[in-house]
Amino acid sequence: MSLKAQITEDMKTAMRAKDSVRLGTIRLLQAAMKQKEVDERIELDDVTVIAIVDKLIKQRKDSVAAYLSAQRQDLADIETAEIAVLEVYLPQRLSEQEITAQVAAIVAELGATGAGDMGKVMGAVKTRLAGKADMGLVSAAVKAALAG
Repeated sequence: MSLKAQITEDMKTAMRAKDSVRLGTIRLLQAAMKQKEVDERIELDDVTVIAIVDKLIKQRKDSVAAYLSAQRQDLADIETAEIAVLEVYLPQRLSEQEITAQVAAIVAELGATGAGDMGKVMGAVKTRLAGKADMGLVSAAVKAALAG
């Protein structure tokens, strides 16, 4: 079953269970997916859906940070609950050591030597690790690999 179909089934389950937080979050995700399909006139595959989920999670994490700095724990809790619902749709994340090893292999494969190759390496890393790793950690690993 595709990820898109799984999300639709989960929405139906949330409706039956009257789980308003889960239902609202899944509807937000479906709206973002539909927007992407309409804007680009494409049928979404699992990789694209994962990228959308990743983007929504990043937005929620930014919101949590903003709410906490404004001392609005109630709003931060809502965003945190939405993050938990969205994370279900992501594949198992790589550990920091696995990310470092993958980045080192890609740097060696491309023959990258310095900071000037950052864009070339990040392009290759993004295609291979899309959805599998936190891009913040990936970026730090690439900088470290190219600096050494």
